[in-house]
Amino acid sequence: MKIYDISEPLYNGMTVWPGDKTYHYELTSLIESDSCANVGHVSFSTHTGTHIDAPYHFDNSGKKTHELDLSLYFGPCKVIHLFEKQSITIEDLQSLHLHHTQRLLIRTDSWKDRTSFPTSFTYLEPEIATYLQSLGIKLIGVDVPSVDPADSETLPSHLALHQSGIHILERVVLKEVPAGNYELSALPLPIVGGDGSPVRAVLRSYSAD
Repeated sequence: MKIYDISEPLYNGMTVWPGDKTYHYELTSLIESDSCANVGHVSFSTHTGTHIDAPYHFDNSGKKTHELDLSLYFGPCKVIHLFEKQSITIEDLQSLHLHHTQRLLIRTDSWKDRTSFPTSFTYLEPEIATYLQSLGIKLIGVDVPSVDPADSETLPSHLALHQSGIHILERVVLKEVPAGNYELSALPLPIVGGDGSPVRAVLRSYSAD
């Protein structure tokens, strides 16, 4: 068995979506300053690092973070590799064995330098949503900041996936993860009224390695 941590580290100065609140962590109490413990304070956007989008993020009537079914984010998962793609289409997926898959992570390697926010990356075509739904997929994860293009102002893929009952996991780190079957754990925080949440995303292999 092997564990892959597919979460982005959270650190001051990390990339965030342009316009989002930057991530900031500081110690507000220090043992060196006669406190009995070190205590930290953190502030960040709910879409910082590896995170899930609650439907409320793009639909005022959608479920909020604390209302989500946790079983969506825990269980069998398939990782596929689709490199050198401007976008992911139905044709890209049809040659793959995705039947009986409920959770799908797509490694594109299109975000080359995670220390800077990309101006372009591989995104999902909205048309794949109904195809994924026909396969029984309930969760889609990508190794880029969004399932939509970086300059999208209407979020068509977010909305199409939502309409097909497919939930979204973004900014997973799959650089070292081979294609194959795994167990995923990517549980959101129970943020009451939240539109999303950072997650500690982990894959566990089924092999004996």
